[in-house]
Amino acid sequence: MLSDFFYPQPGGVELHIYHLSQKLIERGHSVVVITHAYGDRTGVRTLTNGLKVYYVPFAVLYREATFPSVFSAFPILRNIYIREKISIVHGHGTFSSLCHEGIFHANTMGLKTVFTDHSLFGFADVGSILGNKLLKFTLSDIDHVICVSHTCKENTVLRATIDPTRVSVIPNAVIAEDFQPAQKPPSTDHITVVVMSRLFQNKGADLLTALIPRVCSKIPYLNFLIAGDGPKFIDLEQMREQYQLQDRVELIGSVKHEEVRDVMIQGHIYLHASLTEAFGTVLVEAASCGLLVVTTKVGGIPEVLPSQMTVFANPDEDSLVDALTEAVASIKEGTIDTSRFHGRIKDMYDWGDVAARTESVYRAIDAQDKPDLLTRLVGHYECGLFAGKLFVLCVVVDIFLWTLLEWWYPGDSIEIVKKWPRKKRNGMKKFQI
Repeated sequence: MLSDFFYPQPGGVELHIYHLSQKLIERGHSVVVITHAYGDRTGVRTLTNGLKVYYVPFAVLYREATFPSVFSAFPILRNIYIREKISIVHGHGTFSSLCHEGIFHANTMGLKTVFTDHSLFGFADVGSILGNKLLKFTLSDIDHVICVSHTCKENTVLRATIDPTRVSVIPNAVIAEDFQPAQKPPSTDHITVVVMSRLFQNKGADLLTALIPRVCSKIPYLNFLIAGDGPKFIDLEQMREQYQLQDRVELIGSVKHEEVRDVMIQGHIYLHASLTEAFGTVLVEAASCGLLVVTTKVGGIPEVLPSQMTVFANPDEDSLVDALTEAVASIKEGTIDTSRFHGRIKDMYDWGDVAARTESVYRAIDAQDKPDLLTRLVGHYECGLFAGKLFVLCVVVDIFLWTLLEWWYPGDSIEIVKKWPRKKRNGMKKFQI
């Protein structure tokens, strides 16, 4: 598993990689995670069930994404791939430079590759155009792609101009036992709205800053509990000071994932004002805790929860105010029974099912042959008039670098690590991921 985004940073991609890895280990496979160093967390760490994590000291550029160097990571990634006898490299995250580089080098080494897209992106602004071209470079030579929603699949297919038959939809999941509702639901004398999100513009932090004063003036018994951190945190603090809402808006900052349930069960409603979202695992967690979800109708969000658990709004201030007012009225009047939400979520989302479906993808690509060099070069060449030639040059340079590394430090001289002991399942091929 390869991504810039992993523990100790909290987030949907981080959780996905961890829980999927754990379930694949339970199914008999050997899984290794490669990410960049987080502060003093560097080197090799072993997590639950023998999940090994390589925290490699790469330079971080922006929002925990490493500097895109194209070739500099090849020596250490090659060393890890050979040491761990990796057969499949599974990258996560469009914005992860380490993910793209790791897949690129793995293809050069003849390993099978999979990419999971967790996000939605546009087509018009400069950042999206460059990101989409990078994605096209990576996916033109990928064995299979996984998306977390059907909307995400459509977006990825259009952005990377990839054959839809090479893309599967496998959603996120939650461990429902970790998100049990409160034994004694909070009193409805005061309604508490929980917000748990990274406080960035694309997550709707500006909408939160605008709508909270309006809703508080409209509904005197409404309080907000906001967890999360980011550049928009100071805007929320200033809003709270300006409108003197210190006793009604609590800002608790970033919370650890194991503390999410403790925050959730203090509320009645979960508010998600995101402007773009491929899936939204936090929505499932909130519903599992027995909260009514108020969310914007964007991206893959409408696919996540049944309509009985959600109140949808457009991604604008007025619509969110109306939706939140409707949800508060439903909770206050008792017209929605949220006590049944947990049981339904438990039946709908399970990491064991996600792992089984991902394993099916691994077995399918394992039965296929890797394309020859000419096919790879043609695929990259067709990525654009100018970009295609640049991509072909990158492939040629990478092959030359691999040949140089094999001469300088032969793969046969790299010590193979001893795997974590575990029982083997008979009759099933085991993958090193």
